[in-house]
Amino acid sequence: MTRIARRMADIQPFHVMEILKRAHELAAAGRDIIHLEVGEPDFPSPPPIVEAAQRFLAGGHVHYTPALGLTALREAISRFYQDRFGADVSPERIIVTPGASGALMLALAVLTDPGDEWLLPDPGYPSNRHLVRSFEGVAKALPVDASSRFQPTPAHVEAAWTPRTRGLMVASPANPTGTLLSQDEIIALQQTVSARDGVLIVDEIYQGLNYGIEASSALSRLDDVFVVNSFSKYFGMTGWRLGWMVVPHAYVREIEKLAQHFFISPSTPAQHAALAAFAPGTLEILEARRHAFANRRNALLPALRELGFRFATEPQGAFYLYADISGLADSSESLAKRLIEEAGVATTPGLDFGDNAPERHLRIAYTTDEARLVEAAERIRKVLKN
Repeated sequence: MTRIARRMADIQPFHVMEILKRAHELAAAGRDIIHLEVGEPDFPSPPPIVEAAQRFLAGGHVHYTPALGLTALREAISRFYQDRFGADVSPERIIVTPGASGALMLALAVLTDPGDEWLLPDPGYPSNRHLVRSFEGVAKALPVDASSRFQPTPAHVEAAWTPRTRGLMVASPANPTGTLLSQDEIIALQQTVSARDGVLIVDEIYQGLNYGIEASSALSRLDDVFVVNSFSKYFGMTGWRLGWMVVPHAYVREIEKLAQHFFISPSTPAQHAALAAFAPGTLEILEARRHAFANRRNALLPALRELGFRFATEPQGAFYLYADISGLADSSESLAKRLIEEAGVATTPGLDFGDNAPERHLRIAYTTDEARLVEAAERIRKVLKN
């Protein structure tokens, strides 16, 4: 008899993957699909990163690394924080992980007892609440809206906090909204959380993909937070599955024990490739790509506004537009299905991102070139006219 853990009843599918599946089906049938649904940069991995991996693999010695990652990579990440953000982050506090998801798993595993509550902004990245549930915690939604740029405030935290609350998870830049928290706002949230003996986890996975405002890190002014980052987004290494986390010193040994058992070690080829991510030539490539993303945002945002999509806040980071479609359709899910079937444009309905008015919102990723974005807007226009 099949026996499945009770927690699985609370784990929902990632609905965007259903859209992606349908997109592939239509493409296999000969349809031209414009992908605006998945949060993955369309650029190839930067050549210096690929070349570093090739050099390492050519030697043939592909063995385990320490569970916390290559010392050289932890040191390179530490220098990056100092050079880019003026943050003094010792390599000993840096944990290299199998993607940012691996970092979040480690953080929640070391911090969460059964029944502990975590406060999560809604809308927010869907996997966070399911990871909380996987470690027998309780994900408690903080409904946020345009009045706070879809970011939580100390007032939100104070109102939701209970004796069971363990901490708060925030993201800057955020998925799906692309909004940012300022340094002062993060400090205010940390003060609110720490006054209640809680923990703040800051997701900086989209750090570096900022437009019109300089990228920053919570670590520039705070030490007593967990900060999660990734090589996937700004560094363009999605398929390499490599991320990292910075933690307070007191947690390093406990996380190391978990990492040894969960993962043994992160991918060795990916770590050697990532050593090239911080080289000046690589960073030049990445900055050029960041400017390309900015141009894409600036092309798509006004085009969609002309079609009746509403944007209460303009994104300043990541590569998403979180559009209010209530003036165009009764349901973002039905609109997403219509757009992919009739226009060949794949988008993500708000259902993935929480229970806070998901039927009113559609996430649109500008992860394809400007010409295709303009074409997507024209295809959408034709569907909306019918």
